[in-house]
Amino acid sequence: MNVKIADVMAKRVVSAQPHHTVEHVRALLQRNRIHAVPIVGPDDEALGIVTSADLASELKSGTPVRQFMTQDVRTVPAYNDASAAARAMRRHKIHHIVVTHEKRVVGIISSFDLLKLVEGHRFVAKGAPTASKRKR
Repeated sequence: MNVKIADVMAKRVVSAQPHHTVEHVRALLQRNRIHAVPIVGPDDEALGIVTSADLASELKSGTPVRQFMTQDVRTVPAYNDASAAARAMRRHKIHHIVVTHEKRVVGIISSFDLLKLVEGHRFVAKGAPTASKRKR
């Protein structure tokens, strides 16, 4: 597969900052109909990620994002092949990866974005190996 992450990622990134509250992030997810937001620092560097699964637990009103975000955020460079994102998602059992360029958040890719590749037949699957025609 020669499709680059930059070709399939969501380029309009909705993000939050560590001081934002649980209510703010919940509203972002609902308003934008998304399931994850990267948490960014002052230079748009990835500090963490919050997913809808993180918000499913009981969180006290006014809780800042820094207290419940996943800090071990997985990132991939925008110029990598989409297969690198799929491999990382499978290996780490996650559904979203933050896309970076020179440490700045430039996109996000989800398992749904990768499924679009399959659905749209934007890649060619290799056929099964054929049996040898030589006599043994």
